[in-house]
Amino acid sequence: MPLFGTDGVRGLANGPLTADLALTLAQATAVVLGQGRSAEARKAAGKRLTAVVARDPRISGEFLSAAVAAGLASSGVDVLDAGVLPTPATAFLIADMDVDFGVMVSASHNPAPDNGIKIFARGGVKLPDVVEARIESAMSGPKLLPTGAEVGRIRRFADAEDRYVVHLLGSLPHRLDGIHVVLDCAHGAASGVSPETFRDAGARVTVIGADPDGLNINDGVGSTHLDKLAAAVVAHGADVGIAHDGDADRCLAVDAHGKVVDGDQIMAILAVSMQERGHLKDDTLVATVMSNLGLHRAMADHGIRVEQTAVGDRYVLERMDQGGFSLGGEQSGHVIMSEYATTGDGLLTGLHLVAEMARQGKTLAELASIMTVFPQILVNVTGVDRARVDDEGVQDAVARATAELGLSGRVLLRPSGTEQLVRVMVEAADQSVADDVAHRLADVVRERISL
Repeated sequence: MPLFGTDGVRGLANGPLTADLALTLAQATAVVLGQGRSAEARKAAGKRLTAVVARDPRISGEFLSAAVAAGLASSGVDVLDAGVLPTPATAFLIADMDVDFGVMVSASHNPAPDNGIKIFARGGVKLPDVVEARIESAMSGPKLLPTGAEVGRIRRFADAEDRYVVHLLGSLPHRLDGIHVVLDCAHGAASGVSPETFRDAGARVTVIGADPDGLNINDGVGSTHLDKLAAAVVAHGADVGIAHDGDADRCLAVDAHGKVVDGDQIMAILAVSMQERGHLKDDTLVATVMSNLGLHRAMADHGIRVEQTAVGDRYVLERMDQGGFSLGGEQSGHVIMSEYATTGDGLLTGLHLVAEMARQGKTLAELASIMTVFPQILVNVTGVDRARVDDEGVQDAVARATAELGLSGRVLLRPSGTEQLVRVMVEAADQSVADDVAHRLADVVRERISL
């Protein structure tokens, strides 16, 4: 089974993800990423490779980031230790400092016992599959480690957070004065930097989920648990709630009534705003096949084209890079604004969403009404052969369901990338219709391709 998943290396800390693995992975990364043209030029000029290393606040991040830093320094790489910092901040600093690469130790929205290692290349971009494969191969190969003065140094990156805050504030088209924001930081990496930045931007801020103890990250709070945020917004009479996940690369929101505003709605608001201000490249938004039909309808109404990709922010990023597009993302809240970031950035997204409220003088509910969310149901059909999703009987059933829904809905069958299951997603103008079609399709899938 490949070491790298859809977003780096992830697993139970001190289970499969050990300090030894982190150290070896870091050494292999130094070997592979030290072979590029810019890295070779740096070495030819007598300069050592440099990398930024950061982590989220879960306790295992302490020993894993130490192992990563040790692996890099033992390979002759100078390490800038940024401490606890959001993933998008790490990506930004790699580009801002013009270093060779960076490593983020985080398991994002996973619970505290898990952890992960994300590697970014020069410029703060995620690695393509072929480079990850080369790193994995290099882990079992020989390593010619330097000695004496050639080993790397590990230094504290003292102003890492300040650089990131200045960058975020400089991106804003409008200040947030007069808006009361409740922030849920998921007891994660944004617990310090997000409240500071929103306050500096002019917002009145109430904070929940910002007391990380290493064990409570994502525990009943954050973008995957919005009930507490919704209740806090209503209780405090706030204008908007913003939720991050553990490493703050996601943003979801709730309006003043506690109603959830998801990633599709956030992208719709930002896309129209950017189009009006001349910042939406080629009037195009990049979204995954899971984005709601309502997003497509809303964008069409505003003359905005939607480019679709497979599920996963890496695929969104790839398409954005290919076309030079400026906005893309996922329903889950990974929103990428390529003018200011190389990856999903929950702080950047939240700030720009609230800035749009301030710029237009509208509530979030009013802004979100730009898009009608079609009822959507997702049914996971387990115990089936995912490789046979193209079965003639299954595809006939999909065609019949698609014809039945017409222009008022859509059907998507998606095999899991890791388990023997097929996901059946149906959208329709009416929830009961969506439910009925989805379960009928699920029955066909179960009957036709069971293991």
